[in-house]
Amino acid sequence: MQDMAPAPVRPSDPALAELHDEVRALAARRNAVILAHNYERPEVQDVADYVGDSLGLSREAASTGADVIVFCGVHFMAETAAVLSPGKTVLLPDLAAGCSLAATIDAGQLRDWKAEHPGAVVVSYVNTTAEVKAESDYCCTSGNAVDVVNAIPADREILFLPDMFLGAHVRRMTGRTNLHVWMGECHVHAGIDPAHIAASRAAHPGAEFLVHPECGCSTSVLEALSAGDVATDGVEILSTEGMIRRPAESSADEFVVATEVGILYRLRRENPTKKFYPANDRATCAYMKVTTLPKVLGALERGEHRITVPPDVARRARRAIERMISIGGSHGLAPVGDPGE
Repeated sequence: MQDMAPAPVRPSDPALAELHDEVRALAARRNAVILAHNYERPEVQDVADYVGDSLGLSREAASTGADVIVFCGVHFMAETAAVLSPGKTVLLPDLAAGCSLAATIDAGQLRDWKAEHPGAVVVSYVNTTAEVKAESDYCCTSGNAVDVVNAIPADREILFLPDMFLGAHVRRMTGRTNLHVWMGECHVHAGIDPAHIAASRAAHPGAEFLVHPECGCSTSVLEALSAGDVATDGVEILSTEGMIRRPAESSADEFVVATEVGILYRLRRENPTKKFYPANDRATCAYMKVTTLPKVLGALERGEHRITVPPDVARRARRAIERMISIGGSHGLAPVGDPGE
């Protein structure tokens, strides 16, 4: 499985170590797998069976043999796991783990938008609810969005949602004038802009600049790069696993990292001889941080909070999600001539 960190890792703090052991023991008894996003708290990453980005975790959810999936991420990710694993119990430790980007559009708004553009192909970023995915022809990630759009016949209108930064980047890279972009954004975007990037790189002139594209908070960086607002020298656009491997492969000792600051824990843990600096240290997703180790234990103890998706919604969403996983894994594209099938 790509983009996955080795886990679990027992914390050195005695109190956290005791909780860690309780969670691991209970997960074994429940035949549960614990999935954690890169931006979760360190102790939550440490207790997980797999750590990765939303695409990698989606793949793991689809292939796991566990009966229970404890998803330490945000709500739309747990929904995706429930869609891909309908026979599994999917638990989200805290229902407050939402997503400001996903919240910028709902299914009703998308239906209204589609009505204004009959026949348009709908491409939705993975950071969307299951109901929005069900109204979409394709899901995409930051890494394959350009490939998806390029595979759609040039005369077809495209509705791209909900990330305006990623949409602007895709429009620029594809040259598509018939691509319409929903004006949504991730609240973490405000912490990673060209001015902050320039300041951070100036403070560490010998550092490589690492960008992880599979997250909402990095799409503004991609857009800035393609617009020429950020210098491209020394830039590496990498998957999670590529980010982790890159420091060992590079002669650089320092790295500026443009993504949510939670990934710095994993980078430092797996590359202890290197130094890592955030493009902006305020780029923190509050939704990712609501999940704590006691809440993970509580989810296993009480079977909460179970995330389900209505069967009809799940069936329609699965089509778009499976296309995303297929494209993300092989770079081969499903047919797009009649996406409404």
